[in-house]
Amino acid sequence: MDLKEKVRVIDGFPKEGISFKDVTTLLQDKDAFKYTVDKIVEYLKDKKIDIVVGPEARGFLFGAPVAYALGAGFVPVRKKGKLPYETISVNYDLEYGSDELEIHKDSIKKNQRIAIVDDLLATGGTIGSVAKLVEQLGGEVVTVDFVMELTDLNGREKLKKYDIMSLIKYNV
Repeated sequence: MDLKEKVRVIDGFPKEGISFKDVTTLLQDKDAFKYTVDKIVEYLKDKKIDIVVGPEARGFLFGAPVAYALGAGFVPVRKKGKLPYETISVNYDLEYGSDELEIHKDSIKKNQRIAIVDDLLATGGTIGSVAKLVEQLGGEVVTVDFVMELTDLNGREKLKKYDIMSLIKYNV
C-alpha cells in the first residue's frame, strides 16, 4: 500500500513556508490505519518491547494500538500541566517554536525496553526530548518509529544513537 497517497499535504499550515503532512486522512481510512499499525508492529515484534511511549498528541494515535498489538504497556508523554501525578519534564525546540514535555515519574522502570512511536520525524527535537525523559527514568530506548519522516530536516542526525524506522519519507 502506498501510504503517501493516504496523507493529505497542506501547504502554508500552520504558517507560510511549512508543508504540513495531515495524517488524519490516513487514520480515517480503516485499511490504511490497520496497515500502518501492522507495519510498525511487524518491525517491533522481535525487539522484546516492554513499553511503547507516545508523545502528545498524534503519538497516542499510533502508539496505543501498537502497544496493544505487541502486548506491551503504553505511556503517554504530554505537554506541561496535562498529567495528574508527579512528573519530570524537559524543554525542547520545534521546527516553528518551543514547548515542554512531561512524563509520570513512575511510568518507566529501570531497564525496561522502550519503543517510542510518533507520527512524524522532522528535526528530531521532540523525540530526542522524549528519549531523554525515558532515559532519566532508567528505560532503554530500543527504537524510535515513525509513520512519516521529513528527510531534509535531518532529524535522524539528532537521533543517530537510536535505531530509527519510518514508513513514509518526504523531502521538504
